[in-house]
Amino acid sequence: MADWLAALDRRAELRAKAGLTRRLHPRPADDGMTDLAGNDYLGLATHPEVTGAAAAALAAYGLGATGSRLVRGSTDAHHALEAELARWLGTDSSLVFSSGYLANLGALRALVQPRTLLVSDAHNHASLIDGCRISGAETVVTAHADVAAVAAALAAAPGRPAVVVTESVFSVDGDLAPLTRLHAVARRHGALLLVDDAHALGVTGPAGAGGVAAAGLAGEPDVVVTATLSKALGGAGGVVAGPAEFVRHLVETGRTFIFDTALPPAVAAGVHTALRLARAGDDRRAELVERVALAVGRLRAAGLVVSAPDAAVISVTAPGPDAATAWAAACRDRGVAVGCFRPPSTPDSRSRLRLTVSAGVPRAAFERALDVVVECAPVPARDTEVVA
Repeated sequence: MADWLAALDRRAELRAKAGLTRRLHPRPADDGMTDLAGNDYLGLATHPEVTGAAAAALAAYGLGATGSRLVRGSTDAHHALEAELARWLGTDSSLVFSSGYLANLGALRALVQPRTLLVSDAHNHASLIDGCRISGAETVVTAHADVAAVAAALAAAPGRPAVVVTESVFSVDGDLAPLTRLHAVARRHGALLLVDDAHALGVTGPAGAGGVAAAGLAGEPDVVVTATLSKALGGAGGVVAGPAEFVRHLVETGRTFIFDTALPPAVAAGVHTALRLARAGDDRRAELVERVALAVGRLRAAGLVVSAPDAAVISVTAPGPDAATAWAAACRDRGVAVGCFRPPSTPDSRSRLRLTVSAGVPRAAFERALDVVVECAPVPARDTEVVA
């Protein structure tokens, strides 16, 4: 009976030798850390209007939704949020899920019909990868941001239904997908385009409406948008937005929607208020742009290998998984929280720190945090040729 536990121990030992041990680090409500790891890009998670709206809904509805959306879990707060999300994203309709992960799983499964081909970018988030796998459809993984490879994959499957699957801003390196060209290729071959706008929503596009809107694709009938509500909107949950017919199909057939307890109404109400603030938050987005430029300039001046970010995610290459872990720990010991990405969480063999920029971090603390990242960097991290 203990054999399976021994096998798990052995696998943990192998991960430890490869520098891939992962640990939870509980934090109190106010730990005093400067946060360059979270995704609260606009600083709305603790905004008093947002927490006030959530508190009012908490008092009105209670802690949870008490059921799935099709039983007792649909509240006025959910429907108001969905209507506002659709207006913001420029789509016919939208549907809120309890997480962005489940939104991606549900959207991909609902887009698949017999003989469907999924064409997925090599750098896509795990939720998109898992969605492709769970759908049961044939999936072709193309080189990162390679429009020609996507076109070739579609051309090799004439007459088959197909979906091109991509993020808008990629979650590891923060680069922007060539959405306009991807859409043109997909349309030429009669394929749909699914875009995970998680890291762009609230950060890019007109009134922060995201990468799809920035590319001029909002409301196109062959485009489906997914996003999480846990990043720039500071809450939790996910959304799928697109044609009304598709959203209806999700309500009636989407397993990750039908059989899941609904997002708590208090979260829906808080996110709704955050959405209103995000739409009017051009000043916050301007501050993000300034801070990203400052961070990239300072880190590169120190000889570090830094990505060329298109939103608020900055990737800094580490020499290896052990070095990345030690670098992140050294930063944490000096009061700065940074992301630490290592294989298999990265889409290639590189380990990196991932820095996320938030307009909610005081400017002086942000600049000090950049100094800490530089001062804690392992020497080999400065010896690699800089890549854009």
